[in-house]
Amino acid sequence: MRSFIGLVVLTASVFASPSLVAQWDTRLPPGVPRNEKGEPDLNGPVPRTADGKPDLSGVWQGGGNTFGGGQAPAAEPPSGPPVAGFRDVAQNIKEGLPLKPEGVALLNVRKEGNSKDNPEAHCLPMGIIQFHTQGAPRKFIQTPGLLVILYEASSGLRQIFTDGRAFPTNDPQPWWYGYSVGKWEGDRLVVETTGLRDGGWLDIIGNPLSDAAKLTERFRRVSYGRMEIDITVEDAKLYTRPWTVRVNQRIMPDQELIEFICLENQRFGPQ
Repeated sequence: MRSFIGLVVLTASVFASPSLVAQWDTRLPPGVPRNEKGEPDLNGPVPRTADGKPDLSGVWQGGGNTFGGGQAPAAEPPSGPPVAGFRDVAQNIKEGLPLKPEGVALLNVRKEGNSKDNPEAHCLPMGIIQFHTQGAPRKFIQTPGLLVILYEASSGLRQIFTDGRAFPTNDPQPWWYGYSVGKWEGDRLVVETTGLRDGGWLDIIGNPLSDAAKLTERFRRVSYGRMEIDITVEDAKLYTRPWTVRVNQRIMPDQELIEFICLENQRFGPQ
């Protein structure tokens, strides 16, 4: 079986060079703050919607990757939760994740299988955290009652309702992305997600997530060019306590998504 981890490394190298796969001509949206050289000022002020909320709209990419146009956002002293890794979400958690024995056993099975059953390897939707840490860009579209995230990877689509609705109570069908509702707490958008399918993957190596899980994401746009997402995982089936990681994002002010149809000409199989 082809190594999925090796495939991920190859894919990441492609996404690290947006100019190699760009289709649309580069174009800056209106209202982009500029520095004295006329370049996008990624350390500029946070854009806001008509009602004064931070506007999360834009094309974003994980903080460890390249992004289009302008200077890098100013670094801040390390603070907050440990930063999540793509291969291993817990790579910066010294004590590791608080897995129960059932969770450890499941993780070990996945590792022994060389991650061959990771959903991304089969063109299935990735888990929310794996989507956040994946190197391909994602586009946030913010409206007064809905935040839509379009993931370039596998053409993922996620809806976060901010119109005040509650979670469904009619025995809802479990979904790959679950059911997400959000509300603003000051300048942070706090999103809770439940109703996930069982057997979830948080990362490449297979840290697990069950159908009992609740994810709480706190989105904060730090400046024009930087966004932090703190994610708390609660899953009494597989973990002894809740735990939190951070995902950093950088704006790609002059970029657009490309079409990524995972199943087209798919040829993975026994080698």
